[in-house]
Amino acid sequence: MLGYRVPAPDEALLISGGRAKGNAPFRVVTGHGAFVLPFFRKARFLTLAMCESEVAEKCVTQQGITLNVRAVIAFKVGNDTESIISAAQRFLSEQDQMSVLTGRIFAGHLRSIIGSMTVEQIIRERQKLATEVLDGSKEEMARIGLAVDALQIQSIDDDGLGYINAMSAPHNAAIQQQAQIAQAQANQAAAEAEQESQRKQAEFARQTAIVKAEYKAEVDKAQALAAQAGPLAEAEAQREVLKMRTELAQRAAELRQQELVAEVVKPAEAEAERVRIMAVADAEKMKIQAEAAASHNRVALDKALIDQLPQIVEKAALGLANSNLTVLNGAEGLGQVAAGLVSQGMAIFDALRGEIVEYDDATFTGTTDTASQQ
Repeated sequence: MLGYRVPAPDEALLISGGRAKGNAPFRVVTGHGAFVLPFFRKARFLTLAMCESEVAEKCVTQQGITLNVRAVIAFKVGNDTESIISAAQRFLSEQDQMSVLTGRIFAGHLRSIIGSMTVEQIIRERQKLATEVLDGSKEEMARIGLAVDALQIQSIDDDGLGYINAMSAPHNAAIQQQAQIAQAQANQAAAEAEQESQRKQAEFARQTAIVKAEYKAEVDKAQALAAQAGPLAEAEAQREVLKMRTELAQRAAELRQQELVAEVVKPAEAEAERVRIMAVADAEKMKIQAEAAASHNRVALDKALIDQLPQIVEKAALGLANSNLTVLNGAEGLGQVAAGLVSQGMAIFDALRGEIVEYDDATFTGTTDTASQQ
Protein backbone atom coordinates (compact mmCIF):
# COMPACT_ATOMS: atom_id res chain seq x y z
CA MET A 1 0.00 0.00 0.00
CA LEU A 2 1.28 3.40 -0.87
CA GLY A 3 2.69 5.16 2.20
CA TYR A 4 2.53 2.08 4.50
CA ARG A 5 5.97 1.24 5.92
CA VAL A 6 6.98 -1.85 7.91
CA PRO A 7 10.33 -2.10 9.83
CA ALA A 8 12.37 -5.30 9.98
CA PRO A 9 12.42 -7.30 13.24
CA ASP A 10 15.83 -5.75 14.17
CA GLU A 11 14.91 -2.21 13.09
CA ALA A 12 12.97 0.74 14.44
CA LEU A 13 10.78 2.92 12.16
CA LEU A 14 11.22 6.66 12.86
CA ILE A 15 8.46 8.94 11.49
CA SER A 16 9.08 12.68 11.63
CA GLY A 17 6.99 15.66 10.46
CA GLY A 18 4.04 15.21 12.71
CA ARG A 19 3.09 15.26 16.33
CA ALA A 20 4.43 12.51 18.59
CA LYS A 21 3.35 11.34 22.00
CA GLY A 22 4.77 13.22 24.93
CA ASN A 23 7.86 15.27 24.31
CA ALA A 24 9.32 12.93 21.69
CA PRO A 25 10.67 14.70 18.63
CA PHE A 26 9.39 11.95 16.33
CA ARG A 27 7.27 8.82 16.36
CA VAL A 28 8.98 5.43 17.04
CA VAL A 29 7.42 2.23 15.64
CA THR A 30 8.79 -1.30 16.29
CA GLY A 31 7.33 -4.75 15.59
CA HIS A 32 4.56 -3.53 13.26
CA GLY A 33 3.95 -1.20 10.33
CA ALA A 34 2.57 2.33 10.16
CA PHE A 35 1.05 4.61 7.51
CA VAL A 36 3.37 7.45 6.45
CA LEU A 37 1.64 10.37 4.77
CA PRO A 38 3.59 11.21 1.61
CA PHE A 39 5.22 14.68 1.35
CA PHE A 40 4.08 15.54 4.86
CA ARG A 41 5.86 12.80 6.80
CA LYS A 42 9.36 11.35 6.56
CA ALA A 43 10.31 7.77 7.54
CA ARG A 44 13.79 6.51 8.47
CA PHE A 45 15.07 3.20 9.91
CA LEU A 46 17.49 2.68 12.84
CA THR A 47 19.17 -0.68 13.34
CA LEU A 48 18.58 -2.54 16.60
CA ALA A 49 20.96 -5.39 15.71
CA MET A 50 24.02 -6.44 17.69
CA CYS A 51 27.16 -4.42 16.96
CA GLU A 52 30.82 -5.06 17.79
CA SER A 53 33.70 -2.77 18.68
CA GLU A 54 37.37 -3.68 19.21
CA VAL A 55 39.74 -1.85 21.54
CA ALA A 56 43.58 -2.05 21.34
CA GLU A 57 45.02 0.38 23.91
CA LYS A 58 48.32 1.00 25.73
CA CYS A 59 47.61 1.32 29.42
CA VAL A 60 49.95 2.17 32.29
CA THR A 61 49.52 0.26 35.55
CA GLN A 62 49.83 1.56 39.08
CA GLN A 63 53.47 0.38 38.99
CA GLY A 64 54.24 2.42 35.87
CA ILE A 65 54.44 -0.60 33.59
CA THR A 66 52.94 -0.21 30.14
CA LEU A 67 50.62 -2.95 29.00
CA ASN A 68 49.02 -3.60 25.64
CA VAL A 69 45.39 -4.54 26.20
CA ARG A 70 43.01 -5.83 23.57
CA ALA A 71 39.27 -6.11 24.24
CA VAL A 72 36.01 -6.69 22.36
CA ILE A 73 32.71 -5.02 23.23
CA ALA A 74 29.29 -6.33 22.11
CA PHE A 75 26.58 -3.64 22.23
CA LYS A 76 23.30 -2.52 20.60
CA VAL A 77 20.71 0.24 20.70
CA GLY A 78 18.40 -0.14 23.70
CA ASN A 79 14.93 -1.55 23.12
CA ASP A 80 13.03 1.21 24.94
CA THR A 81 11.74 4.30 23.13
CA GLU A 82 13.97 6.71 25.05
CA SER A 83 17.13 4.77 24.09
CA ILE A 84 16.04 4.62 20.44
CA ILE A 85 15.40 8.38 20.37
CA SER A 86 18.80 9.10 22.00
CA ALA A 87 20.67 6.79 19.58
CA ALA A 88 18.75 8.12 16.57
CA GLN A 89 19.55 11.74 17.40
CA ARG A 90 23.28 10.85 17.54
CA PHE A 91 23.84 8.10 14.96
CA LEU A 92 20.87 7.98 12.54
CA SER A 93 22.78 9.62 9.70
CA GLU A 94 26.03 7.72 10.39
CA GLN A 95 25.14 4.55 12.23
CA ASP A 96 28.67 3.13 11.76
CA GLN A 97 29.93 5.77 14.19
CA MET A 98 28.31 3.82 17.05
CA SER A 99 31.19 1.30 17.00
CA VAL A 100 33.84 4.04 16.85
CA LEU A 101 32.40 6.02 19.70
CA THR A 102 31.84 2.90 21.80
CA GLY A 103 35.49 1.87 21.31
CA ARG A 104 36.69 5.29 22.44
CA ILE A 105 34.47 5.28 25.50
CA PHE A 106 35.69 1.86 26.57
CA ALA A 107 39.35 2.71 25.84
CA GLY A 108 39.11 5.65 28.23
CA HIS A 109 37.53 3.59 31.00
CA LEU A 110 40.04 0.77 30.39
CA ARG A 111 43.01 3.14 30.85
CA SER A 112 41.43 4.54 33.99
CA ILE A 113 40.75 1.17 35.60
CA ILE A 114 44.17 -0.35 34.68
CA GLY A 115 45.93 2.76 36.11
CA SER A 116 44.52 1.88 39.52
CA MET A 117 45.65 -1.78 39.44
CA THR A 118 48.97 -3.64 39.54
CA VAL A 119 50.15 -6.03 36.88
CA GLU A 120 49.66 -8.95 39.25
CA GLN A 121 46.05 -7.91 39.88
CA ILE A 122 45.37 -7.45 36.20
CA ILE A 123 46.84 -10.86 35.29
CA ARG A 124 45.26 -12.74 38.15
CA GLU A 125 41.92 -10.91 38.20
CA ARG A 126 41.15 -10.37 34.55
CA GLN A 127 37.42 -10.87 35.03
CA LYS A 128 37.41 -8.24 37.76
CA LEU A 129 39.03 -5.81 35.31
CA ALA A 130 36.34 -6.48 32.70
CA THR A 131 33.55 -6.05 35.26
CA GLU A 132 34.90 -2.71 36.51
CA VAL A 133 35.33 -1.37 32.98
CA LEU A 134 31.80 -2.49 32.08
CA ASP A 135 30.29 -0.93 35.19
CA GLY A 136 32.21 2.33 34.64
CA SER A 137 30.99 2.72 31.04
CA LYS A 138 27.39 1.60 31.52
CA GLU A 139 25.99 4.97 32.54
CA GLU A 140 27.79 6.81 29.78
CA MET A 141 26.65 4.28 27.16
CA ALA A 142 23.05 4.60 28.39
CA ARG A 143 23.11 8.35 27.83
CA ILE A 144 23.76 7.83 24.13
CA GLY A 145 21.09 5.11 23.90
CA LEU A 146 23.43 2.09 23.76
CA ALA A 147 23.40 -1.04 25.94
CA VAL A 148 26.49 -3.24 26.41
CA ASP A 149 25.83 -6.97 26.31
CA ALA A 150 29.39 -8.21 26.95
CA LEU A 151 33.04 -7.17 27.38
CA GLN A 152 35.81 -9.67 26.74
CA ILE A 153 39.52 -9.02 27.53
CA GLN A 154 41.34 -10.85 24.74
CA SER A 155 45.01 -10.30 25.57
CA ILE A 156 47.40 -8.45 27.90
CA ASP A 157 51.15 -8.15 27.31
CA ASP A 158 54.01 -5.89 28.46
CA ASP A 159 55.30 -5.18 24.94
CA GLY A 160 58.47 -7.28 25.38
CA LEU A 161 59.45 -5.76 28.73
CA GLY A 162 59.63 -9.22 30.35
CA TYR A 163 57.82 -8.21 33.51
CA ILE A 164 54.98 -10.66 33.00
CA ASN A 165 57.46 -13.42 32.17
CA ALA A 166 59.56 -12.56 35.23
CA MET A 167 56.42 -12.54 37.32
CA SER A 168 55.60 -15.98 36.08
CA ALA A 169 59.20 -17.28 36.48
CA PRO A 170 58.80 -18.40 40.12
CA HIS A 171 55.65 -20.14 39.22
CA ASN A 172 57.34 -21.70 36.22
CA ALA A 173 60.28 -22.76 38.40
CA ALA A 174 57.93 -24.20 40.99
CA ILE A 175 55.97 -25.95 38.33
CA GLN A 176 59.16 -27.28 36.73
CA GLN A 177 60.40 -28.38 40.13
CA GLN A 178 57.11 -30.10 40.80
CA ALA A 179 57.33 -31.64 37.35
CA GLN A 180 60.86 -32.89 38.06
CA ILE A 181 59.80 -34.25 41.42
CA ALA A 182 56.84 -35.91 39.81
CA GLN A 183 59.10 -37.30 37.12
CA ALA A 184 61.55 -38.58 39.72
CA GLN A 185 58.73 -40.14 41.67
CA ALA A 186 57.42 -41.64 38.49
CA ASN A 187 60.88 -43.01 37.65
CA GLN A 188 61.27 -44.39 41.15
CA ALA A 189 57.82 -45.96 40.98
CA ALA A 190 58.70 -47.41 37.59
CA ALA A 191 61.98 -48.83 38.96
CA GLU A 192 60.19 -50.27 41.97
CA ALA A 193 57.55 -51.70 39.69
CA GLU A 194 60.27 -53.20 37.50
CA GLN A 195 62.00 -54.72 40.53
CA GLU A 196 58.69 -56.04 41.81
CA SER A 197 57.98 -57.47 38.39
CA GLN A 198 61.37 -59.17 38.28
CA ARG A 199 60.87 -60.52 41.82
CA LYS A 200 57.46 -61.87 40.86
CA GLN A 201 58.91 -63.42 37.73
CA ALA A 202 61.64 -65.10 39.75
CA GLU A 203 59.08 -66.29 42.30
CA PHE A 204 56.90 -67.56 39.49
CA ALA A 205 59.82 -69.40 37.92
CA ARG A 206 60.68 -70.97 41.32
CA GLN A 207 57.08 -71.98 41.93
CA THR A 208 56.90 -73.35 38.40
CA ALA A 209 60.04 -75.43 38.96
CA ILE A 210 58.60 -76.80 42.22
CA VAL A 211 55.32 -77.65 40.56
CA LYS A 212 57.10 -79.36 37.70
CA ALA A 213 59.22 -81.37 40.15
CA GLU A 214 56.15 -82.39 42.13
CA TYR A 215 54.33 -83.25 38.92
CA LYS A 216 57.26 -85.37 37.73
CA ALA A 217 57.42 -87.15 41.09
CA GLU A 218 53.69 -87.88 40.91
CA VAL A 219 54.04 -89.15 37.35
CA ASP A 220 56.97 -91.42 38.32
CA LYS A 221 55.04 -92.73 41.31
CA ALA A 222 51.99 -93.39 39.16
CA GLN A 223 54.08 -95.18 36.56
CA ALA A 224 55.71 -97.34 39.26
CA LEU A 225 52.32 -98.21 40.72
CA ALA A 226 51.04 -98.98 37.25
CA ALA A 227 54.01 -101.28 36.60
CA GLN A 228 53.44 -103.09 39.90
CA ALA A 229 49.73 -103.24 39.42
CA GLY A 230 50.05 -104.87 36.00
CA PRO A 231 50.01 -108.55 37.14
CA LEU A 232 47.46 -107.78 39.84
CA ALA A 233 45.22 -106.07 37.34
CA GLU A 234 45.56 -109.00 34.93
CA ALA A 235 44.68 -111.50 37.69
CA GLU A 236 41.74 -109.37 38.73
CA ALA A 237 40.60 -109.20 35.14
CA GLN A 238 40.82 -113.02 34.78
CA ARG A 239 38.87 -113.44 38.01
CA GLU A 240 36.19 -111.15 36.70
CA VAL A 241 36.12 -113.12 33.42
CA LEU A 242 35.68 -116.43 35.31
CA LYS A 243 32.98 -114.90 37.43
CA MET A 244 31.17 -113.72 34.36
CA ARG A 245 31.52 -117.10 32.69
CA THR A 246 30.12 -118.84 35.80
CA GLU A 247 27.16 -116.49 35.82
CA LEU A 248 26.60 -117.16 32.12
CA ALA A 249 26.72 -120.95 32.72
CA GLN A 250 24.19 -120.67 35.54
CA ARG A 251 21.94 -118.60 33.38
CA ALA A 252 22.29 -121.15 30.54
CA ALA A 253 21.40 -124.03 32.95
CA GLU A 254 18.38 -122.17 34.20
CA LEU A 255 17.28 -121.53 30.63
CA ARG A 256 17.80 -125.24 29.74
CA GLN A 257 15.79 -126.32 32.79
CA GLN A 258 13.01 -124.01 31.73
CA GLU A 259 13.18 -125.44 28.20
CA LEU A 260 12.97 -129.06 29.55
CA VAL A 261 10.00 -128.17 31.69
CA ALA A 262 8.34 -126.60 28.69
CA GLU A 263 9.27 -129.41 26.25
CA VAL A 264 8.93 -132.62 28.43
CA VAL A 265 7.28 -132.16 31.83
CA LYS A 266 4.48 -129.96 30.76
CA PRO A 267 3.50 -132.11 27.74
CA ALA A 268 3.64 -135.31 29.95
CA GLU A 269 1.43 -133.77 32.59
CA ALA A 270 -0.93 -132.59 29.92
CA GLU A 271 -1.08 -136.11 28.36
CA ALA A 272 -1.73 -137.75 31.77
CA GLU A 273 -4.49 -135.31 32.46
CA ARG A 274 -5.94 -135.97 29.04
CA VAL A 275 -5.90 -139.81 29.63
CA ARG A 276 -7.55 -139.39 33.04
CA ILE A 277 -10.21 -137.16 31.64
CA MET A 278 -10.84 -139.64 28.75
CA ALA A 279 -11.12 -142.58 31.21
CA VAL A 280 -13.64 -140.72 33.34
CA ALA A 281 -15.52 -139.75 30.22
CA ASP A 282 -15.59 -143.39 28.98
CA ALA A 283 -16.85 -144.65 32.38
CA GLU A 284 -19.58 -142.08 32.41
CA LYS A 285 -20.43 -143.03 28.86
CA MET A 286 -20.67 -146.75 29.72
CA LYS A 287 -22.75 -146.02 32.81
CA ILE A 288 -25.14 -143.90 30.81
CA GLN A 289 -25.30 -146.53 28.07
CA ALA A 290 -25.98 -149.32 30.68
CA GLU A 291 -28.70 -147.29 32.30
CA ALA A 292 -30.18 -146.63 28.94
CA ALA A 293 -30.00 -150.34 27.98
CA ALA A 294 -31.55 -151.47 31.28
CA SER A 295 -34.30 -148.98 30.94
CA HIS A 296 -34.90 -150.12 27.38
CA ASN A 297 -35.04 -153.82 28.40
CA ARG A 298 -37.54 -153.18 31.18
CA VAL A 299 -39.73 -151.22 28.86
CA ALA A 300 -39.60 -154.02 26.28
CA LEU A 301 -40.30 -156.70 28.95
CA ASP A 302 -43.19 -154.78 30.37
CA LYS A 303 -44.58 -154.46 26.88
CA ALA A 304 -44.17 -158.17 26.30
CA LEU A 305 -45.86 -159.05 29.59
CA ILE A 306 -48.66 -156.67 28.87
CA ASP A 307 -49.09 -158.25 25.47
CA GLN A 308 -49.23 -161.72 27.11
CA LEU A 309 -51.60 -160.69 29.89
CA PRO A 310 -54.82 -161.44 27.95
CA GLN A 311 -53.50 -164.88 27.16
CA ILE A 312 -52.69 -165.45 30.84
CA VAL A 313 -56.16 -164.40 31.88
CA GLU A 314 -57.65 -166.52 29.09
CA LYS A 315 -55.74 -169.54 30.29
CA ALA A 316 -56.97 -168.93 33.81
CA ALA A 317 -60.51 -168.60 32.58
CA LEU A 318 -60.26 -171.87 30.67
CA GLY A 319 -59.11 -173.51 33.82
CA LEU A 320 -62.12 -172.17 35.68
CA ALA A 321 -64.41 -173.27 32.88
CA ASN A 322 -63.22 -176.89 33.20
CA SER A 323 -63.74 -176.81 36.95
CA ASN A 324 -67.04 -177.48 38.79
CA LEU A 325 -67.38 -173.84 40.01
CA THR A 326 -70.90 -172.72 40.99
CA VAL A 327 -71.77 -169.02 41.01
CA LEU A 328 -74.57 -168.26 43.44
CA ASN A 329 -75.02 -164.51 43.19
CA GLY A 330 -75.69 -164.22 39.45
CA ALA A 331 -74.23 -161.44 37.39
CA GLU A 332 -72.53 -159.86 40.35
CA GLY A 333 -70.81 -163.11 41.15
CA LEU A 334 -69.57 -163.44 37.58
CA GLY A 335 -68.20 -159.98 37.73
CA GLN A 336 -66.35 -160.81 40.90
CA VAL A 337 -64.89 -163.93 39.31
CA ALA A 338 -63.75 -161.93 36.25
CA ALA A 339 -62.23 -159.33 38.46
CA GLY A 340 -60.43 -162.01 40.36
CA LEU A 341 -59.03 -163.48 37.17
CA VAL A 342 -57.73 -160.11 36.13
CA SER A 343 -56.22 -159.56 39.59
CA GLN A 344 -54.45 -162.88 39.42
CA GLY A 345 -53.12 -161.98 35.99
CA MET A 346 -51.76 -158.71 37.31
CA ALA A 347 -50.19 -160.45 40.28
CA ILE A 348 -48.46 -162.85 37.96
CA PHE A 349 -47.31 -159.89 35.82
CA ASP A 350 -45.92 -158.07 38.85
CA ALA A 351 -44.12 -161.16 40.09
CA LEU A 352 -42.49 -161.75 36.73
CA ARG A 353 -41.59 -158.11 36.32
CA GLY A 354 -39.96 -158.01 39.79
CA GLU A 355 -37.74 -160.93 39.03
CA ILE A 356 -36.64 -159.39 35.74
CA VAL A 357 -35.91 -156.07 37.41
CA GLU A 358 -33.77 -157.73 40.04
CA TYR A 359 -31.86 -159.59 37.36
CA ASP A 360 -31.31 -156.42 35.31
CA ASP A 361 -30.08 -154.50 38.35
CA ALA A 362 -27.60 -157.24 39.18
CA THR A 363 -26.39 -157.28 35.61
CA PHE A 364 -25.90 -153.46 35.54
CA THR A 365 -24.11 -153.44 38.85
CA GLY A 366 -21.65 -156.06 37.66
CA THR A 367 -21.00 -154.17 34.46
CA THR A 368 -20.31 -150.93 36.32
CA ASP A 369 -17.86 -152.64 38.72
CA THR A 370 -15.97 -154.15 35.79
CA ALA A 371 -15.66 -150.68 34.11
CA SER A 372 -14.40 -149.14 37.32
CA GLN A 373 -11.70 -151.81 37.64
CA GLN A 374 -10.57 -151.11 34.13
